[in-house]
Amino acid sequence: MIKGFAGVIARVNLSTGEIKREKINEEWARLFIGGRGYGSKIIYDEVDPKIDPLAPENKVVIATGPIGGSNAPTSGRSMVITKGAETGTIACSNVGGFFGPELKRAGYDMVIIEGKAEKPVYLWINDGSIEIRDAQKLWGKKTAEVEQVIKQETDPKARVANIGPAGVKLSRIANIMVDACRAAGRSGVGTVLGSKNFLGIAARGTKKVELFDPEEAKKAIAQARKLVRESKITSVVLPKLGTANMVNVINERGGYPVRNAQDAYDADAGVTGGEEIADKILIKKWACAACPIACGRVTEIKEGKYKGHHGEGPEYETTWALGLMCGVHDLNAITYAHYLCNEYGLDGISAGVTIACAMELYEKGYIPERDVPFPMRFGDGDAVVKLVQIMGEREGIVGDLLAEGSYRLAEHYGHPELSMSSKKQEIPAYDPRAFKGMGLNYATSNRGACHVRGYTIGAEVVGWPEPMDRLQYEGKAALTKHMQDFTAGAIDSAGMCLFTWFALGYVSDYGSILRAITGIPYSDEELLKAGERINNLERLFNLKAGLTKKDDTLPLRLLKEPIPSGPSKGEVFELDRMLPEYYKLRGWDKEGVPTKEKLEELGLKM
Repeated sequence: MIKGFAGVIARVNLSTGEIKREKINEEWARLFIGGRGYGSKIIYDEVDPKIDPLAPENKVVIATGPIGGSNAPTSGRSMVITKGAETGTIACSNVGGFFGPELKRAGYDMVIIEGKAEKPVYLWINDGSIEIRDAQKLWGKKTAEVEQVIKQETDPKARVANIGPAGVKLSRIANIMVDACRAAGRSGVGTVLGSKNFLGIAARGTKKVELFDPEEAKKAIAQARKLVRESKITSVVLPKLGTANMVNVINERGGYPVRNAQDAYDADAGVTGGEEIADKILIKKWACAACPIACGRVTEIKEGKYKGHHGEGPEYETTWALGLMCGVHDLNAITYAHYLCNEYGLDGISAGVTIACAMELYEKGYIPERDVPFPMRFGDGDAVVKLVQIMGEREGIVGDLLAEGSYRLAEHYGHPELSMSSKKQEIPAYDPRAFKGMGLNYATSNRGACHVRGYTIGAEVVGWPEPMDRLQYEGKAALTKHMQDFTAGAIDSAGMCLFTWFALGYVSDYGSILRAITGIPYSDEELLKAGERINNLERLFNLKAGLTKKDDTLPLRLLKEPIPSGPSKGEVFELDRMLPEYYKLRGWDKEGVPTKEKLEELGLKM
């Protein structure tokens, strides 16, 4: 058997209560690695792309990668793969915390959730044993409370992944929360669990995973940790300032979307940045399993109307989405809104961007006064807090619509163009007009607008591993494809965190660890080919689901409206200058469909 894997997949049918144990398919492990890749293969083979994501026929794969559970830096990741509730695309969320390694130590690489339970349930996995347990008394409770009670019912040392009220109420932007503060977010993966009356999984394990070459693995991991220590970003910036260190970095380049992306620069953005978080509300750093970086923030609001509330965060994306995207400069309100997103199990990016959309709709008179419980104006931090609450509860007309995400909200009021989304998923905190590679990544990402599927910001801003002018179009199609394939294979499927890329910037850095752990002699080319295979498999799923070239686009605002102020003033995003080249590099035809030759090369079938 290939090493690095527990070797077993648990298949749980909620409709019948049947639990099966299956061996890992070694051929799939070689071709798709694990995590995102292997899970996507299961979804592609077993789920009809045309079904309603909330139908019992949809499935959810919760997976680890072969590096997961080792001592490799940031190897505490797990992935959730399904047909997304918000987008209707194939979805995969990569999440940190401690759940992934615990699942593997409990004896399972993956859990496949099928069908729909008659009443709310959760899964208890304890060193190989699996039990479906009643969850009716916890259904609809906040995420931290659910975790606490489940640990009391199972084992205080158990690790828990669960949905909150947003998932229970089938908000299309619901997360699955791990350790109550890490989010498997985007695309509505938590919503799919809610549709199955499935609260989540608790895992406890003591098994050890066998490595192919322990001594070589030890050397490769030591080298990786050395590179993490030597990188200023992973050893100084992220530990000191967290992910919100990027607020000033991105704003100073004029690429920080403001007021629903009506602008991309705010002279006062720094009052919400990582420096202010460290100075005003930080208590201590927080790290996921096996992570030497510790970018997480444990914080407490120390003054004002939200004084005394504490929790984890905010992150860069939520600092922006619940902040300047809504025109809000109040760090305390932003932080409390972030806490609420965690408690409800709401995707912080989608929640904030949806609120920004609602604010613009309201200010332009598109939402009638009879539909709103209070004014929703840009700059009102208290309104953002209240809107997160009514969104999480699906309270009232607007609360119910907010829970559906920005596209459905804007479409309901006749102005879908005001949804800053691609494939119905809200954009993250990098304005495509200021970062051309990121814009192409948003438009072509298989799960909708996403920054972590192809983080071109590394080259466009940080200059790692090679610098590229953020405003140039030349070379960005190749950069985007490379980063998407790199991320799919070496990171998301292997079971690591994207932040390691700031230190391990080359495929060989990941390949050396994978080879030593699994025994599979991946070359750099083969590892990138695995990532390409995964991206093409996801593309095939989406095409079968009914998506076309027309879905590889961005909101008209980003394509046609020049940025009005700041360092990127006058910029628009010219998608047509890159998309044909991207398709060609991918081996797709002019309509974005993989050619027969490309599929044969990758060993895939339409």
